[in-house]
Amino acid sequence: MPSRFSVLPRNLPLSQIRMFIPKKWRSVTESDPRNSVHSLLCSSRESVSGSCEATNESMVDCLLTTLKDFASQGHICKAFRTFSLIRTHVSSQTPCDLVIQSLSSLLLCCTNSKSLLEGKQLHACIINSGVAHSWNLVPRILTFYTTFDLLDNAHAIAETSNILHPLPWNLLISSYVRRRQNEKALSAYRQMVNRGIRPDEFTYPSVLKACGEQLNLASGQDIHKSIDGSFLEGSLFVQNALVSMYAKCGEVDVANDIFERMPVKDAVSWNSMIYGYASKGMWSKAFELFDRMRATGAEMDIITWNTIAGGCLKTGNFIGALKLFSQMRTCGIQLEPVATLIGLGACSHTGLLKNGKEIHGIVMRSHLDDFDNVRNALINMYARCKALKQAHILFQLVDSKTVITWNTIISGFAHWDRSEETSFLFREMLLSGVEPNYITIASILPLCARVANLQHGKEFHCYLTRRKGFEEHMLLWNSLVDMYARSGKVVVARKLFNLMSKKDAVTYTSLIAGYGIQGEGREAIELFNEMIRHHIKPDHVTMVATLSACSHSGHVTQGQKLFEQMQSTYDISPRLEHFSCLIDLFGRAGLLKKAEEIIIKMPYEPTPEMWATLLGACKIHRNTEIGEWAAEKLLELRPDNPGYYVLIANMYADAGRWNKLAKVRTVMRDFGVRKAPGCAWVDTGSGFSPFLVSDTSSGQTNEIYCLLGGLNRQMKDTGYVTTEDSSSEEELCEGLLL
Repeated sequence: MPSRFSVLPRNLPLSQIRMFIPKKWRSVTESDPRNSVHSLLCSSRESVSGSCEATNESMVDCLLTTLKDFASQGHICKAFRTFSLIRTHVSSQTPCDLVIQSLSSLLLCCTNSKSLLEGKQLHACIINSGVAHSWNLVPRILTFYTTFDLLDNAHAIAETSNILHPLPWNLLISSYVRRRQNEKALSAYRQMVNRGIRPDEFTYPSVLKACGEQLNLASGQDIHKSIDGSFLEGSLFVQNALVSMYAKCGEVDVANDIFERMPVKDAVSWNSMIYGYASKGMWSKAFELFDRMRATGAEMDIITWNTIAGGCLKTGNFIGALKLFSQMRTCGIQLEPVATLIGLGACSHTGLLKNGKEIHGIVMRSHLDDFDNVRNALINMYARCKALKQAHILFQLVDSKTVITWNTIISGFAHWDRSEETSFLFREMLLSGVEPNYITIASILPLCARVANLQHGKEFHCYLTRRKGFEEHMLLWNSLVDMYARSGKVVVARKLFNLMSKKDAVTYTSLIAGYGIQGEGREAIELFNEMIRHHIKPDHVTMVATLSACSHSGHVTQGQKLFEQMQSTYDISPRLEHFSCLIDLFGRAGLLKKAEEIIIKMPYEPTPEMWATLLGACKIHRNTEIGEWAAEKLLELRPDNPGYYVLIANMYADAGRWNKLAKVRTVMRDFGVRKAPGCAWVDTGSGFSPFLVSDTSSGQTNEIYCLLGGLNRQMKDTGYVTTEDSSSEEELCEGLLL
């Protein structure tokens, strides 16, 4: 491609120039050069044609105006033709500034129109003209190269420039930072300082941002020292950059000190400090700062709102997140996908279907349903709010379903223990050609454990072993161990546990819980000790599983010791569930006074489950005094569980408190509480079948009751049930159901 500089030759005759001069120029009186210039300025948007009788200097002025106009409009061809005319009329008397202005305008035009070849040709012309180091041209040349990401060329321009002003280096450093080449930005800054060029208020924000992105605290502190020694320490831009740098590097206390000393703060100042606290998980500080920011009337953008609303979501303040979402709408802030995801996430956790539907309406009106993550969040919201039909309809409306979309609907059904639908969706996913990932399997395996569906669990186990890529995901293997352990297959769970090359607290906890369910407390305690020997720190769930195992197997001393070690050795503050385990431990062992002491002294309000545990223990060990006390406390809470009322009634019946027994019946009748008949799910090989108390619907009723009778006799022989207890409880249940 020929150079645009060769479009017109030098020393072009005036007769040939006339064709480029606008027609309006020809009507101007030639005797008045000022009128000619005025006419040229007014006609700069037209093509250059016609005749113009003026001196070379006046012609250059007029053509320069035309060139600037063409350049500003992006007419690069016309701009270059005009530049050729300017070169034709340049003389030794023409001021150099006029030529440099024309070159500067052309460079800007090449930059804006993304014309790389023409810009390089122009740069060559500038070098040949001997003005490459001009103060007006160097920044334009540097900007041109950075626009095309030719940062090495731009760096060479800055290095060869003899300009002692920071502007060229500022352009270079900011370009490096924008393209995340932070180390090169810091190197350019050091090179600039070593040349004796003093940074200004535009240098420091860019280089401090580079330090923050790199988490390079040492360099940031050095730059801070140089700022303190300059006249820029009061600059708002610089102070904001310091706050942001220290916050990103985790030095939020230092950032806060700078922030509090700032005489003037803008939205950037507040946002930088809020982000700093949020990134460290110091949400209480972030919330406090947000309230202060609102009180000052500072302008808050969508990022500020999203940060705080997202913090509410992370800290479990779901109602707070929804309130902020509502306030964003009230303030007229245009909602975008992130804010919508936060609102839908809060509805998913709280089960507030009405609010979720309102957000769904906003999504439809704002066309945010074009975003995959928003569609998936809507499906998840409906599923978690138990509106599974609506969730499935939305799922079916998605044309191109990704693995995330499938995972969302599968986990939604699995969350509500809909095992058959979950299995069907998984098979449908496979048939659609979408390959499941580890999240897919991890959402289904716990369901298999909860519903004790080993058939599906074994199928997924085979699926994992036959496909590569799942070996490193401990979440899956932990779920398998948990599934087998919960289903009573502790031996299988232990074999799988032994085959795992890596184990964490979840792995050990799952197997410990399995041993505890089977009443094998000794094995559970040994496993806990093995966990400690391998320097795996237990968490509060591990302690619940281990204490429960001690309770089920009667290891009172070991259970007490573990409870004491929780805080002293493992730095775990006892929660309500730990005290519940301890009450169960003492209750099963007949140490009812100790159980009573725990329930009175613990720093929590006892739950109905705790009172029921103590009451059940009193009934077994025939402690009427504590049993009546526990029954009264449980009745005061008016629980919804009908089994608790049966337990209370049994206690009063054993104690001969018939008037109180009548009170229990009255309370149940007034509150509409009815005890559902006992039900068991029996695995028949081809599926699960329900079996109710006094059920005669089965074709194998006689065989079933014969088997149950044999089991009942064995239980009585081993001391689990007495004849008196059995008959009285059956009679009471019949009476309560009337």
